[in-house]
Amino acid sequence: MTEPFELHEGPELESPVVIAMLTGWIDAGGAGQMAMTVLEEEWSARPIATFDADTFIDYRARRPIMELRDGVNTNLAWPSIQLKAAKDGGDRDVLLLTGHEPDAAWFRFVDVATGLCAGLGARMMVGLGAYPFAAPHTRPSRLSVSCGSEEVAATVPYLKNSVDVPAGVQAALEHGFTARGIPALGLWAQVPHYVSASAYPQASMALLGALRDVAGLEVEAGLLRDEADRHGHRLDELIASNSEHLAVLHQLEQAYDEEAAAGGPSASLPFTDNDIPSGDELAAELERFLREQGR
Repeated sequence: MTEPFELHEGPELESPVVIAMLTGWIDAGGAGQMAMTVLEEEWSARPIATFDADTFIDYRARRPIMELRDGVNTNLAWPSIQLKAAKDGGDRDVLLLTGHEPDAAWFRFVDVATGLCAGLGARMMVGLGAYPFAAPHTRPSRLSVSCGSEEVAATVPYLKNSVDVPAGVQAALEHGFTARGIPALGLWAQVPHYVSASAYPQASMALLGALRDVAGLEVEAGLLRDEADRHGHRLDELIASNSEHLAVLHQLEQAYDEEAAAGGPSASLPFTDNDIPSGDELAAELERFLREQGR
């Protein structure tokens, strides 16, 4: 059977880390995608394999973009899934699995993607993502993990939750890599749910910092760090102009600080109905306020 990908080159890599971020599932504030974009650009990633879009993409769900210029259909930009090779700031080999989450044939995609990475000597897989949470923007984004095994979970100091939720293909990749003997985990940053519909570079910075901690990779992300600082100041100014919204923020800060003091990053999720009275309603009001104010 012909493999459903085109291999552009077969690079010789030394124990690369696979970093996966496929768009289409939960990524609050675009944090995972923003972090992946920084990695691709800063590390000058080059495509080494392109997966067959006809096999894995539903074009009715992810339609190509027609570039119409003066009435002329000049180009169609098709959705794609690629595996890219790069070196981090410390000259370590990495593989970036990027593009659109496949719409079909997940079992085959996972088998092919993990087999390709294993053949290139992958030593671990790390997925990137983010989810909305009742957290203040004035505190660092906390991180949760989803791991392929108890052994991997025991090695990382992040939130370890117990919950049944719909899965993205990253969860299937964690199982696929683990089955091949390659440690796998997903890093998930918490994004304040009152700003989760807009870009949130603070969470992207948290993901990149965790990537350094769990995989030993080096990334500068200077421009992203500056943007995160500016973004935080803009939110401060917007919220400070309304006493009710400022009160909501202080409640979120108090809950965050109490949870951190009680158990640190490995504690269970801290928020209940009694922690922040009418929190969902207040957060929704704050989100509406921020939308009305604009970026």
